[in-house]
Amino acid sequence: MAKRDYYDVLGISKGAEADEIKKAYRKMAIKYHPDKNEGDKEAEEMFKEAAEAYEVLSNPEKRQRYNQFGHAANASSPNGGGYGGGSMNMDDIFSQFGDIFGGGSPFEGFFNGGGGGRQGGGRRVARGSNLRIKVRLSLEEIANGAEKKIKVNKQILCKTCDGTGAKDKSSFQTCKTCGGQGAVRRVTNTILGQMQTTSTCPTCNGEGSTITSKCTVCHSDGVVRGEETITINVPAGVSEGMQLSMSGKGNAAPRGGVPGDLIILIEEIPHETLKRDGNNVIYDLHVNFVDAALGTSIEIPTIDGKAKIKLEPGTQGGKILRLKGKGVPEVNSYHRGDQLIHINIWTPKALSREEREALEKLQGSPNFKPNPGKNEKSFFERMKEYFE
Repeated sequence: MAKRDYYDVLGISKGAEADEIKKAYRKMAIKYHPDKNEGDKEAEEMFKEAAEAYEVLSNPEKRQRYNQFGHAANASSPNGGGYGGGSMNMDDIFSQFGDIFGGGSPFEGFFNGGGGGRQGGGRRVARGSNLRIKVRLSLEEIANGAEKKIKVNKQILCKTCDGTGAKDKSSFQTCKTCGGQGAVRRVTNTILGQMQTTSTCPTCNGEGSTITSKCTVCHSDGVVRGEETITINVPAGVSEGMQLSMSGKGNAAPRGGVPGDLIILIEEIPHETLKRDGNNVIYDLHVNFVDAALGTSIEIPTIDGKAKIKLEPGTQGGKILRLKGKGVPEVNSYHRGDQLIHINIWTPKALSREEREALEKLQGSPNFKPNPGKNEKSFFERMKEYFE
C-alpha cells in the first residue's frame, strides 16, 4: 500500500507553521490513541502514521527534503524508505513526541492516567544523538547506485553490561521517588480548584529505576566509544549536497534507549571528461575541420563506457548531438537524462610549410567562404533549444 502524503495525514497545508503542525499532530494522536481505541488495529496504524508524519514535518531538514523528493528522499534507509516512522513501536512514539504534551506520559489526564500500552506509565526512554558523515561518489556510482561500507566512530552499546549501565541484572532498584513510574505528579490548589501536573522524575531522570552497582567499563552510561562498519545503499541519481538518512544508525542511547540517526551528505567526485548538468551529461568533443568537412566516426566516453557516434559531412562548430538515455537517472524513477555532445572545431595553431601551401590553395575556393543557410541556427537559438 502506497504511503499517504504527510500533509494529508495531518490535515494541513504545505505552508503550515510549526505550531500548526504540532497542534494537528496532537489532535490526531489523541483521537487514535491506543488507550482510547483498545484492540482497534486500524486506529493503531493511524496513530503510527500520524507520528511518522510529525517526525518528518516537525524537523526543518527532513521537511525540506520531503518537500523536494517526497517519500523517495530517504530511500536508502534499510527500513525500506521513508523516515523510520513505519517501524516505530509505541515506546518510540511516546519517547520521541511526548514532549509536545508537557512531559511524562503524553496522555495522562486524557485517558484515566494513560500509558496502558507502556510499561511503567510515564517512563522516559533516552535517545542517542544523530551522526553526520560525508560520502564521496564518482559519476558512475551516482548513475548506477552504489553500496558503500563505511567505518563510523561513534557511541556503541557497552558489551559488558549489554547497555544497561549496571554491574548485573540484580543491580537495579525501583526508584523511591516516583515508585517506578518515571514521573512525579504535583497537585496545586488554585481558585479554579485543584490542578495536577506531571513532570519527569528528577531522581531517575524518567527511567523508573536506579542503579545500585555500576558497570566497571561504561560507569553506568551503557555506552562506550567504538567503531561500527555500516553498509550504505545509495540510490541512483543522487546529487551534490543531498542528504540521506539511516534510522537507528547514529549514536547509541544510554541504558538501552533509542539510537539516533545517521545523516549521509553526498559529495560528487568531478569526472575527468564528463560534466553533469542536472540529469544530463555534457561532453565537449573537439574535431579538426577536415573531419568536420568530410564526416567521420568517433568514439567518445559515456557513463557506461564507450559509444561510437557519426559526424555528418559539413558538421558545424557549436552543433549539439544528443544520446538519449545516456545521462543520470532521477532518484527512484525510470526516467534518465541524456548525454549532450558539444561539437568544437579545432583550428591548428602551428602549420608546416606543406600544410600552409595546401590551405592557401583552398583559401580562395568558393566552398570555403562562410555561407550559412537559413536553416543554420545561431548560437543563441541552439542554447535556447538546449535549455528547453
